[in-house]
Amino acid sequence: MDRPTALSRSLFALSIFYGGMVCIAGVLGNKQVSLGPLAVEAGIFAFLLLVVTSSAVAELHGRATANRLVQVGFVPLLVSLFLSWVVWILPPSPEMVPANRDAIQLILGTTWRIWLGGIVAYGISQTLNVTIFAALKGAEGSKLLWLRAAVASMLSQVVDTLLFVTIAFYGEFPIGPLIVGQMIAKVALSALIVPPLIYVFVGLGRRLDRA
Repeated sequence: MDRPTALSRSLFALSIFYGGMVCIAGVLGNKQVSLGPLAVEAGIFAFLLLVVTSSAVAELHGRATANRLVQVGFVPLLVSLFLSWVVWILPPSPEMVPANRDAIQLILGTTWRIWLGGIVAYGISQTLNVTIFAALKGAEGSKLLWLRAAVASMLSQVVDTLLFVTIAFYGEFPIGPLIVGQMIAKVALSALIVPPLIYVFVGLGRRLDRA
C-alpha cells in the first residue's frame, strides 16, 4: 500500500495561496488605482502577497523550497495566460451585453510584450526576493524578520518595475516617468504592507505545522 508523501500543512496552504495570487495578479493589473499622490497598477497588491508568501516559505522551509515554489508558480501563470488567449479568440455569445463583451475582449487581448514582460519580471523579481531574504537571514540570524522581508520586497519590486515597464512599453512612449512613479509607489507599499503581513504568514504557518 502506497504511503502519502509527507508535506507540511504550512507549505501546502501557502503553495495553494501562492498559485491563486499568481493568476489573479495579471487580472488586477489591468486597472490603475490612485493612492493619494501615487498611481500604481492594482496587480501590485497580489504581487506583494506573492513576495510575502515566498518569504514566509523561505523562513519556514528554507531558500531551496521557496525557489521551487517560485518555479512551480510558472505553471499557473502560463496556463492562465494560455486560457486567456483561448477565451479571447473564441467568438462571444450574441446574448452578451456589448459593453461587457468589449471590456473583457480588451482585457484578455493583452499584447505579447505585456505578457512577456509579466513572465520575465515575475521569475526574476520573485527569485531575487527569496535570494535577498535568505542572504539577510544568513547575515543577521533569525531576528529582524520584518526588516528582511521589507528590504527584499523593496529591492525586488524595483527590479520588477524596471523589467516589466521596459519590456512591455519601451519604444511606445517615454517610460522614464512611469518607471520612477511605479518604483516610488511599490517601495512605499512594500514598506507599509510587507512588515506586518510577514508576521501573520509566518505565524499562521507555524500554527498549522503545530496542529
